[in-house]
Amino acid sequence: MSKQHTNPGADVGIDTYRRDTLYPRVVHAVEKLLARGKVVAPADVLVAMALLDPKDLEDWRRGRIPYLERVIDCNLTRLARLLRILRFHAHDLKLVPSVTAYVRWGKGPAQRLRFTKTGDPKLEEAYSRHFVWPGKGPFHPPVESGENPRESGLEGELRE
Repeated sequence: MSKQHTNPGADVGIDTYRRDTLYPRVVHAVEKLLARGKVVAPADVLVAMALLDPKDLEDWRRGRIPYLERVIDCNLTRLARLLRILRFHAHDLKLVPSVTAYVRWGKGPAQRLRFTKTGDPKLEEAYSRHFVWPGKGPFHPPVESGENPRESGLEGELRE
């Protein structure tokens, strides 16, 4: 098993993720998604960042592609960083994480879709974790309260 599958995004931490070169692109993608709705899904972030073609996403959703990472235009180490940055940023925005089951679209029996070649449970969960704006009406950024993910208990969750 490769290192990025055992400890995804290990080089991105609470104190460093905002300085990562991917951070501004993730922020921009999340802003675009929240301008249209209340849910941020990693696959939609990848589309917004032009790392995943919408046609490939649809083909995967219809079961024509065995796992999503196969068609994402990004290496696995960078993808792991991106998922970790997305989770930190969603926490900063006070979005609520919600794991979503992805099943194949179309006729026939419901078949669970895979995001990764290996089927690593932690990465599969990271890809399927949506972030939802819990407020009424359109999204608006939270007022800075000085809350730190370390103080809120998120740090331990993100290390797992």
